[in-house]
Amino acid sequence: MKIVFLGTGSSIPTKKRNQPSIALKYNGDVLLFDCGEGTQRQMVHTDVSPMKIKHIFISHLHGDHILGISGLLQSMGLGKRKTPIHIYGPPETEEVMRCMMKLGFHTTFDIHIHEIPTDSPQCVIDGEKYQVYSYPMRHSVPTLGYIFKEKKKPQLDIKRAIELGVKMGPDLRRLKEGYPVISKDGKKIYPEDVLLPPKRGISVAYSGDTLPVKGFGEFIRSLDCRILIHEATFDSTKEDHAIETMHSTVEDAINIGSIAKVEKLILTHLSARYDEETENYLREVETFREEKGVDTIVAEDLMEYPLISKGEENIGVSVAYHLKASKVIL
Repeated sequence: MKIVFLGTGSSIPTKKRNQPSIALKYNGDVLLFDCGEGTQRQMVHTDVSPMKIKHIFISHLHGDHILGISGLLQSMGLGKRKTPIHIYGPPETEEVMRCMMKLGFHTTFDIHIHEIPTDSPQCVIDGEKYQVYSYPMRHSVPTLGYIFKEKKKPQLDIKRAIELGVKMGPDLRRLKEGYPVISKDGKKIYPEDVLLPPKRGISVAYSGDTLPVKGFGEFIRSLDCRILIHEATFDSTKEDHAIETMHSTVEDAINIGSIAKVEKLILTHLSARYDEETENYLREVETFREEKGVDTIVAEDLMEYPLISKGEENIGVSVAYHLKASKVIL
């Protein structure tokens, strides 16, 4: 389980940075956040398989965040994919996708489009093992941030269960699933008698392009989010330009990370100017990281960030999706 940064630049690709795209690999599923031009070629240099992508989350409908989708879908079709794919985005996503699909190719699988309101937070996936939330951001067009949150079930205190006379086997499983059982001496044992609090699960937030949104940081904090991937297109010497183009500076992103109280802040969506002139940018990262006490790193193309610590259990997952109403466009 890990995050793979396929593209960490902004509107113009450079020698060092592709246009925005981030893959989250979770127990066999791949969730893709934005899909700039060249995303599928970046995948060739990683272990991210296009055929494993289950969901694509579009932050907004600017070209640098979506122009890789049509080629990616075409490659999936050439690979004879049969599994449906779900694409999420702000209003008008369906219309944009229909235009893309008029480029002269067909697919071998269903494409489900989910248009998400941008006036309030939404739970867009509520699965057996994880949820994905959206949050309205502030950009020049309707824009969404996304939060992935793993669900964790309470842990069973087996020692306590044995002390209470619970029979080993199915009764332990029933208690863990939330049902009471009868002990060996005829007493009724309730789940709360033997269950420990659930472990803290994986949680990752992604801002998309945006001015700093305090409410986003507060929302992330309310979800106990551990990792924030936030755009930081400019350093503070370009603050006026950041405001004009509705982007964030390094300081802005670190402030949101501080509000959210995340364990790790990862900066992305760097302006092309920082391909060579990195000194001011990196100095500012160091300054505000120390000042705000936020553990901050700058993403690089093809960088991988692990989502489990050594020794954590990695079990197979079968996700039962409960999705918002969608339209199949092809």
